[in-house]
Amino acid sequence: MEDEVDRLVAAWRRERPDLDVEPLEVLSRVSRLARHLDRARRLAFAEHSLEPWEFDVLTALRRAGAPYQLSPGQLLTQTLVTSGTMTNRIDRLAQKGLVERLPDPSDRRGVLVRLTEEGRDRADQALAGLLAQERAILGELSHAQRGELAALLRQLTAPFDNIPG
Repeated sequence: MEDEVDRLVAAWRRERPDLDVEPLEVLSRVSRLARHLDRARRLAFAEHSLEPWEFDVLTALRRAGAPYQLSPGQLLTQTLVTSGTMTNRIDRLAQKGLVERLPDPSDRRGVLVRLTEEGRDRADQALAGLLAQERAILGELSHAQRGELAALLRQLTAPFDNIPG
């Protein structure tokens, strides 16, 4: 089965035979798949009136386990945004009633961000929708192929996830 990347690689090999275009065979497919996944994510989240960034914050809190709360600093680490961006996001989610700010009992100056019941319900529903979209994307692969692909992608992404700072 031929895809658009095969055609792109063939064209580059014809036009630039002096270059090794092999990385395109993998990374162009990863890039194209990321665009398809982004569309599927947006659709799954929109069905629950959430933006992707809202889902990211809500599910970070949901994964923390009961009582579903984290400090703003912990949310920064998990969502990879600046403190100013996170403050704005927490404000917007609080206005929607999806999170609440609470005083941090271990730090008088600090706050904790807690998922509300509505926030938890929306996160859970959106996650279920996302998983359905992702299962459809992976539908052509067997269970063993999914595991193999996950292992190979982990090998590529782990160095980026373990960069200090």
